[in-house]
Amino acid sequence: MNNLSGRGRVAGLPAWDRCAVMGVVNVTPDSFSDGGRWFDTTVAVKHGLDLVTEGADLVDVGGESTRPGATRVDEAEELRRVIPVVRGLASEGVAVSVDTMRASVAERSLAAGAALVNDVSGGLADPAMIPVVADAGAPFVVMHWRGFLRGGNTDGVYEDVVTEVVDELHARVEAVLAGGIAPDRVVVDPGLGFSKEAGHDLALLAHLDRLRALGHPLLVAASRKRFLGRVLAGPEGAPPPARERDAATAAVSALAAQAGAWAVRVHEVRATADAVRVARAVEGARTAGTAPGVTGERGAPPGTAYAPGAEGERGAEGDR
Repeated sequence: MNNLSGRGRVAGLPAWDRCAVMGVVNVTPDSFSDGGRWFDTTVAVKHGLDLVTEGADLVDVGGESTRPGATRVDEAEELRRVIPVVRGLASEGVAVSVDTMRASVAERSLAAGAALVNDVSGGLADPAMIPVVADAGAPFVVMHWRGFLRGGNTDGVYEDVVTEVVDELHARVEAVLAGGIAPDRVVVDPGLGFSKEAGHDLALLAHLDRLRALGHPLLVAASRKRFLGRVLAGPEGAPPPARERDAATAAVSALAAQAGAWAVRVHEVRATADAVRVARAVEGARTAGTAPGVTGERGAPPGTAYAPGAEGERGAEGDR
């Protein structure tokens, strides 16, 4: 892996010294969290530009919902939805990722200015995908995938989810490399929520080091997903709606950044952009160590117990 701050660098894309933020633009009427909001081309392009203003480093454009039970859109309709948005954002200098399982959509999107292909099937849904991406020399996201989620969480049975996902991703990466995509253009994604229950997703997040050991930059796409709803609901409650999971998403983004993820994919950008920058600052402080003269809690020298006298009960430097 071509390292940059320990998290890897993807050839053909800008280099960031922290975890990158990939904003989501769903040009669909039926995506699980924001279907229909950005269905119009002009609105979708404006939304993508707004995400960049809020801190997105890349914008991921998709024209087909991959939620469980979703009906596949036909090729012509996916092209109609995606290409004008990709072209519009790329013309404004945005680094665009196209979220598609179709080689034809990937090919046309790359020609329209997309810089990255994000295929949730890792090239399994369309045999022409790998040759198209290889010929274009484009970066490619290989996600862990066990098939279309028709009628529920298809084939989501694991004895050891971390080991099995790592092994299956490794096999898929080997196939992608054999198909001609350069090693420094491969990104891996554990596929949170795809053929996985909440416990599986949490186990994968707890062991991102195992996924990074595959030797390729890591994309974590946890935004608003069901497992966050389960965590927030607790054992008795109902999961909050998808759009009420953004704070939890930002928490996962910070954890993923701390664990060395190359990028996180999110719907609401601003909080995650802040989260990954804080994670980077903490990482920098850990690397630099504590310099002589740095003060401890509330201005006291290191090792000095705090006594509320000179600064008052909460202190001049306190949160309130």
